[in-house]
Amino acid sequence: MRRLAFTLLLLIGSVALAATVYRWVDEDGVVHYSDQPHPNAEKLQVHAAQTYKSSSADTPAGGGGGGASAAAPAPYRGCAIVQPQDGQNFANVDSLTVVVQTDPALHQGDKVYVTVDGQALNAGNPTGSQFVLSPVDRGTHTAQAQVKDAGGALQCQTPPVTFEVHQNSILNPNNVRVTPH
Repeated sequence: MRRLAFTLLLLIGSVALAATVYRWVDEDGVVHYSDQPHPNAEKLQVHAAQTYKSSSADTPAGGGGGGASAAAPAPYRGCAIVQPQDGQNFANVDSLTVVVQTDPALHQGDKVYVTVDGQALNAGNPTGSQFVLSPVDRGTHTAQAQVKDAGGALQCQTPPVTFEVHQNSILNPNNVRVTPH
């Protein structure tokens, strides 16, 4: 029985190469298949095997078919801080929302890390793409963001964004102009 199964496997392998197969039974009663003629062999016509040739569109980015693994997401074409805008001025604010945008959208498992004036804004919670800066000190500030994958590898970095915050002061609490009479 094993011999017959092995012979059938050989037959299946040879079918892809040849459409004509010869079958015969030897003196011990063992059935043989071959693509070469043999005395007392019966000629069989076998249909060509159905085949499939993949195109480059079927192959995931990154190369050959890896089986059940999912294709890697497309790399980021860019990322930016869209709020606050570079050069924007704010007056009398207690907090600001920093919004980071990626193209394409943030991949599952990737995290956004924001720094303001070199200090981590969200080191303990780098989830999402919106982060609140509170309190906001007056003066000029620079924000920058990095997108990192689950392993911590840098995927994208935004250009720095500079913004300015103006607050009331003791000398001018309401920012009101006083004109002499």
